[in-house]
Amino acid sequence: MANVLITGSTGMIGKGVLLECIYDDSIETIVLLNRNPIGLENAKIKEVLLQDFTQLTALKDQFGPLDACFHCMGVSALGLNENQYSKITFEVTKVLIDVCYEINSNMTFNYVSGQGSDSSEKGKQMWARVKGKTENYLLAKGFSKAYAFRPGFIIPERGIRSRTKLYDNIYRVMKPLFPLLKKMKDVTTTERIARVMIKTIYMEQMERYLSNRQINAISSHL
Repeated sequence: MANVLITGSTGMIGKGVLLECIYDDSIETIVLLNRNPIGLENAKIKEVLLQDFTQLTALKDQFGPLDACFHCMGVSALGLNENQYSKITFEVTKVLIDVCYEINSNMTFNYVSGQGSDSSEKGKQMWARVKGKTENYLLAKGFSKAYAFRPGFIIPERGIRSRTKLYDNIYRVMKPLFPLLKKMKDVTTTERIARVMIKTIYMEQMERYLSNRQINAISSHL
């Protein structure tokens, strides 16, 4: 039985991970780190609310024992400069990584990055550099198991909707095509991502960067 911490559970991917953790009998406790209450009651759920995630250290005693962290929180880089995006993406994640490492360096830490993230930190795309820097910090930290999930196109399942209006409208238009899209190797789903995240707690994966294709391949054996 595992105790997990989930960030971003109000978003599309995070909500998918949360639901699968609720349904999975191997997950005992789900600690949700959010700014606002999620409004979902379940015996497994424990909510920790914090407006400024850079102040996370002060609340680490509220988490209890942890076997994994599923860091699904993220923001779009649209309209942000590099300093603003880096503060939200890198600095917040760095604090979370450090706190989780103090709690249990043997835990599994999964970070939802993005397709095209730049591990060299020198590319032309600002968001990709910042994501790559964040991945690099995580993978060098020393966790027992750590993975950077790099999904591309994701199909929401179990009634989940994107909080981004543009994306939600696109999904509505494309919904009739979902059965066909799910058969494509480069398209994954919220359920597959979540199931693979849970599997990483119990079984180490050879790859540290997991694309849609790799997520789908691992999920097909579950």
